[in-house]
Amino acid sequence: MKYAAKRIAMLLLTMVIVSFLAFAAFDLISGDPATAMLGTQATAEKVEALREELGLNRPLLVRYGEWLTGFFTGDLGTSYSYRQPVWDLIAPKVGVTLCLSALSFLLIVVVSIPLGVRAAGREGGRLDAAATAFNQLCMAVPPFFTGILLTWIFSTILHVFVHGSFPSLGDNFGGALEYLLFPAVAIAIPRVAMTVRMLRSTIRQEMGRAYVRTAISRGNDRPGVLYGHVLKNSLVPVVTFLAQTMAEIVAGSIVVEQVFAIPGLGRLLVASIGSRDYPVVQAIVVILALWVVLAGTAADLINQRIDPRLRLGGGA
Repeated sequence: MKYAAKRIAMLLLTMVIVSFLAFAAFDLISGDPATAMLGTQATAEKVEALREELGLNRPLLVRYGEWLTGFFTGDLGTSYSYRQPVWDLIAPKVGVTLCLSALSFLLIVVVSIPLGVRAAGREGGRLDAAATAFNQLCMAVPPFFTGILLTWIFSTILHVFVHGSFPSLGDNFGGALEYLLFPAVAIAIPRVAMTVRMLRSTIRQEMGRAYVRTAISRGNDRPGVLYGHVLKNSLVPVVTFLAQTMAEIVAGSIVVEQVFAIPGLGRLLVASIGSRDYPVVQAIVVILALWVVLAGTAADLINQRIDPRLRLGGGA
């Protein structure tokens, strides 16, 4: 409990720092949202009046304090472009992006761990060399290119799905998941290859340790030692890598969403950056940062359960 409390406290501190840096960065970026909103009708008087209306004339710390207070109460401000509450604008898109990320992560875990264990048991030979070469190829292909190929094959040629016809999660959840399967595969392929390579390497390294040789010499069968002891000890670096993967999936999904025309956070983020809609951009950046920090915290807590030696304070 003490370890978990420290990690949660660190999570909250990290989020406050990240949110302030994001808020300050957008305040320092050249360009005025009021000028961008007024466009060709911008005059000095109109710009000043709009800045006063939006609260942009107030000091940075005052605006950040109000924004932080509103964040914890569910008020993320009002969009400059859409003139509606930011949370109402991004809430449906957060659901789409998180569903895509969760589906991608599920595919990575379900596919990579069995493949990694199987690959670790087949050392040497032509089959292992061919599998390693294919693994390298999967790692080298970026998700957006895989997404283009999947769209061409399954939408244009086979007509399995219609590109750009993403159904609403609320109205047709099953159809939405079916549509999200293809971008999830595009995101998962390189990460599956990386996870398989890491798990294969850590298992082979662990199989060479003294306790494994001792266990086998005492009559224990090799698969029993592998699944009973070696796999558990090999999972610590893999869990850490999967946590990083979970964080990076969200960033990767932003690009893949553009390829598959999915109305997630990616589209909104790109549009809001172009229109200098800073309240929307700040909210999305903080949500993505929260996802990253939560993934890291979850990995630390899981690793601490797998290997108690990792607890703070050096407990046995």
